[in-house]
Amino acid sequence: MNVKFYRWCFLLLIVTWQISSAQNKSNKEEKMEKVSTDTIPEHEKLLKAANKFIDSAKYKEALPLLKKVVKLKPDSWQAYNKLALVNMKLEDYKDAEKNLIKSELILPANYETVKLKGVNFFLNNKFKESKGAFDSAVMYAKEDKIDDAELYIYRAKLMFKGKAYKEAISSCDEAIYIDPKCLDAFLIKGECKFNMKEYNYAVRELNEAIKLMKPEKPDYSAYKLRAKSKFELKDFKGAVTDWSVYIDAFPKEEEALVARGAAKINMNDNTGAIADLDEAIKLNAKNAVSYCYRGVAKGGNKAYVEALKDLDYAIKLKFDYGTAYVNRAAIKMASKDKQGACDDLKKADGLGNELAVKMFEQYCKDNRN
Repeated sequence: MNVKFYRWCFLLLIVTWQISSAQNKSNKEEKMEKVSTDTIPEHEKLLKAANKFIDSAKYKEALPLLKKVVKLKPDSWQAYNKLALVNMKLEDYKDAEKNLIKSELILPANYETVKLKGVNFFLNNKFKESKGAFDSAVMYAKEDKIDDAELYIYRAKLMFKGKAYKEAISSCDEAIYIDPKCLDAFLIKGECKFNMKEYNYAVRELNEAIKLMKPEKPDYSAYKLRAKSKFELKDFKGAVTDWSVYIDAFPKEEEALVARGAAKINMNDNTGAIADLDEAIKLNAKNAVSYCYRGVAKGGNKAYVEALKDLDYAIKLKFDYGTAYVNRAAIKMASKDKQGACDDLKKADGLGNELAVKMFEQYCKDNRN
């Protein structure tokens, strides 16, 4: 046999040995993995499986697994907390409270449990109890140096419910300090600023919120609130733009159509306003505001007869509608019905409309009696 043949045989033996060695190693690893898995307690396996269901928002599937966990390991406060969380997701607040009490008996003064108690009370409209739990959770978080933006978001929501807007903003700022990209914090701050009538600041916060949104999953409520804020700032073009984004998502929302119509009137886009208000009236033929605004828009297009019909009907639907009387007075004045206009302004004045007083003084001084 020549040297080349011996070399070839030797190489073949090495390759065969390597393959055999790799197979033996793989078999050993499989055995070790199996032995390792078999040594994991059953309650831990169940808890892990339940957590996977929770992460996938499959709460009903997680529930029976967690019940098995607490049967196998009655001192697992973590399992009771998970049970409470699942109960909350399924809107079973009574069982959630029971499970949190059991958790607290096993491990008192635990941050996670106290936080969940606050959330459960909040979702169950027990706001006084919720505040107490959240205050304790904040104290524990600071003592244990726990950074949890969600805690401050829930606390901000609670403060917002109680119209404690400054405290809500402060909690949002804590959340943003922990997580600068905390979308909910900017949204809540925007709502607070809007309710405080600080519209410029509301727009600023909502701008940040909209920047942070995922393009495939926008929160259209931010566009809605920003549209309202811009309207208050007389940025009617901006309001129309935001309402358009919102209406693209919710084309059958009456409030949005009416609001965009009002913004278009202020931009002198009366024809566009009429189109929006037509759609709003199709959705609800009993809303006096829609007829009032459409009457104004028609008046803006000098279709006075049609405008008066809408304003007459608005007043028929809502006899104490001071704004409708003022708008009808304006249309009558444009139609050269001064007496009718002044009569409407008197009615509006009687209903407490401040603009009616000014208009009457300007146009109806000789019609006082």
